Amino acid sequence: MADDPPEKVEIIIPPNKLKNKVSYTDPGVDLKALEKAEQIIANLQGDYLEWVEDDLANLQAMYERAVTDAPNRHQHLTEVFQIAHDIKGQGGSFGYHLITSIANDLCRLIERTTEPCEEHMAVIKLLIDAMRVVINKRLEGDGGAVGVEMVKGLRAVVQRILPQIGTF
Repeated sequence: MADDPPEKVEIIIPPNKLKNKVSYTDPGVDLKALEKAEQIIANLQGDYLEWVEDDLANLQAMYERAVTDAPNRHQHLTEVFQIAHDIKGQGGSFGYHLITSIANDLCRLIERTTEPCEEHMAVIKLLIDAMRVVINKRLEGDGGAVGVEMVKGLRAVVQRILPQIGTF
């Protein structure tokens, strides 16, 4: 067994059929398709602001349910998480990276909160209010100096009030 000669190994590489079906230009990006996609996204920017305002209203409603319905708080915060996750995913696509950052912090807070108390709820409200400010003030990109200070302040509050949560 140990003295047996090694068996001959055959390596089989399957054909990449997907590669043959996808057209691309060197270096692999269809520039016309990319430009078209960017134009579609740019045209939807106004719609995004309406969508995110609706999402923020729903986020506020779910938050209020979580506050008033403590026995089902975890379920309501799951809904808050889902809405914030959607906001996080869409924000950057439409140039609102600051709202993406804040929504991400809200999601991480909810994920790490097993028994949400009043302090947790206060921080969740603060993050929701901050997202509303980003949209109301149309703080695109990272929000510039205002956005940097906002994120810095929000994270400081989270760390001071809820040190057991850890850093984001």
